[in-house]
Amino acid sequence: MSHIHAVIWLDHREAKVIGFSADSVEKSIVRHHGGHRQVHHRSGSVGAGHSAEDAKFFDEIVAAAGDSPEVLLVGPGQAKVAFRHHVDSHRADFARRVVGIESLDHPTEGELLAFARKYFVKIDQMLGLPRA
Repeated sequence: MSHIHAVIWLDHREAKVIGFSADSVEKSIVRHHGGHRQVHHRSGSVGAGHSAEDAKFFDEIVAAAGDSPEVLLVGPGQAKVAFRHHVDSHRADFARRVVGIESLDHPTEGELLAFARKYFVKIDQMLGLPRA
């Protein structure tokens, strides 16, 4: 993907990656390849009830985002935060391109793109960049 902006919507099962510029849009979906991701804590059991994050899944998301210089992370739960922690620790080059993290439930692709375009208008104005 070679666009000015990318938005990544993710939960623990999949990520929707949309790269866009003023005149082009490219979409891809990355799916988690493991088993069921939500682990529930049971009374009397040892541990917090959380499974380890999947580094391979996160690295596939980074690859899908390509070289977009500005990336917005969105999603309904904690997966976006876990992804951010992963890239902060293991992919500093990508982490520097993340300009924001926002909560966003389950939008359609059109709603996701509209949200990202509106978000990046504000970012571009602050940085003095042309609109995408």
